[in-house]
Amino acid sequence: MKARIEQQLQKALNTLKAEGLLDAAVQATPNLSVPKDSTHGDFATNLALQIAKPMGVAPRAAAERLLAALTDRAGIRAVEIAGPGFLNFFVDAQAAFALLDDIVAAGAAYGRAEIGKGSRIQVEFVSANPTGPLHVGHGRGAAYGAVVADLLAAVGYEVHREYYVNDAGRQMHILAVSVWLRYLERCGATLTFPANGYKSEGYIFDIAAGLQAEHGDSLNVPTSEVFADLPADEPQGGDKDEYIDALIARAKTLLGEVGYRTVFDAGLKSILADIRDDLAEFGVTYEDWYSEQTLEDRGMIDRAIERLQASGHIYEQSGALWFRSTDFGDDKDRVVRRDNGQPTYFASDIAYHMEKFERGFDRVIDIWGADHHGYVPRVKAALTALGYDAGHLDVSLVQFAILYRGGERVQMSTRSGSFVTLRELREEVGNEAARFFYVMRAAAQHLDFDLDLAKSQSNDNPLYYIQYAHARVCSVFRQLPLRGFVHDPANGRTAYARLTESHEQALFKRLSQYADTVARAAVALEPHQLVHYLRDLAQDFHAYYNAHAFLVAEDAPLRDARLNLIAATRQVLANGLGLLGVSAPEEM
Repeated sequence: MKARIEQQLQKALNTLKAEGLLDAAVQATPNLSVPKDSTHGDFATNLALQIAKPMGVAPRAAAERLLAALTDRAGIRAVEIAGPGFLNFFVDAQAAFALLDDIVAAGAAYGRAEIGKGSRIQVEFVSANPTGPLHVGHGRGAAYGAVVADLLAAVGYEVHREYYVNDAGRQMHILAVSVWLRYLERCGATLTFPANGYKSEGYIFDIAAGLQAEHGDSLNVPTSEVFADLPADEPQGGDKDEYIDALIARAKTLLGEVGYRTVFDAGLKSILADIRDDLAEFGVTYEDWYSEQTLEDRGMIDRAIERLQASGHIYEQSGALWFRSTDFGDDKDRVVRRDNGQPTYFASDIAYHMEKFERGFDRVIDIWGADHHGYVPRVKAALTALGYDAGHLDVSLVQFAILYRGGERVQMSTRSGSFVTLRELREEVGNEAARFFYVMRAAAQHLDFDLDLAKSQSNDNPLYYIQYAHARVCSVFRQLPLRGFVHDPANGRTAYARLTESHEQALFKRLSQYADTVARAAVALEPHQLVHYLRDLAQDFHAYYNAHAFLVAEDAPLRDARLNLIAATRQVLANGLGLLGVSAPEEM
């Protein structure tokens, strides 16, 4: 009905223009909203306020002329002018409730739209360094990114999901050295592990064991050669970064290019395979796993820097190349190539974003951890300097989830190895609870993840509460043959005007808001809007279920009308849960 009335209002606008009462060039949008007070109608519009000034009349007079031009009023019971010139629409019950038939007929496709038809969007999310298993913080970005991508696809965008594999940075070399040192220990060496290494008691040892199983002692080097004349590490009063960098350089020298690459690839391939499997089991898939190393291999970083140099946005200082990001509002200029000739992380990111737009995406969405907030203006500055519209890049910052078990916060640290992995979380609460709880709140808000609540089977658990509503509807339909009834949807349509109970009106009104909720959640990149909607819909249904009997034996038309209403409710619950990556069980 909302779409239909908006079309009717557009016809009225066209009539005003055809009659010369409104200039043809005037742009006005006949959008409807749902009044908070039901006495103000089912829908309302401020269209008259938009056109009053161009018409040269008071808003209320514009409303009167718009109303007079509204000759097509199919499905509209009444229209009132309110306040300074709002139009309030009261919908004919029989016509409005036809939405129930539309919902059931459309099935899984109900709520989908074509808002983004013809537009290509890239969504890049998670992109955690492959230096260890994903932890529960990464899980929130994974769930959020997956649902955002699915919402955008549901409203018509062509969505390309991408994971940026940081396989060329310093952290990967620290990982390689960490693996090698554990390998040396397996070969019998006794050594002091570096303060800046990855100390995990689990996955690093597993990779080292696999390395030894495949290559034997061929990568073994005496520790006297490994640690000779290195600078002091942090516990001995030295600089831990200087020490680990020296250790990386020593490993490259002693192992040679082939040997070092063997160790490096062992860590990368093992952890990346684990991340792929972890995310796939979580229901998160990608069209592309994009390697950072390929940017350098294909000369993309050099090309990005050369483009910035050609446009005068690069200068040299102390042997390094600097990007003039302060010209674009950044707080300081940024190095893109160090004095040793190596590109910085930022240079790789510039090249990567340049390449994204070269691939023809109309819009790019990056989903980053909230600790990267300072990085946003410099990336947008680089895009602007390259000649792109930085407004086509959206960056959603996701706060890490704070995990609680037994009422106590669980601490996490990748380097120390004392962290809870995403896999462990999924095994404890299940994939569905994890996905749902991760997107319950706005991504920019802190999330306290209560494991006890996520595992509970009670109405306090919002996922259980929503899924139980779907299961309850299924239970009603299972009772039909047991009670000797047959559901006749056509018979129910004749009694739509009798669905006048307050619970029925509230439930129907909520159902009518589903498609708009999906569209708003998609455009705003806010999955939590859909979560809140489903919780409200479940609440409306449970209240209806507890207050009224659906299978009324003495009144077949009313019974069928109510069954039509809850059948539509079941479909919307299933569709909404599906967009969140959660099932709609028939029994619980």
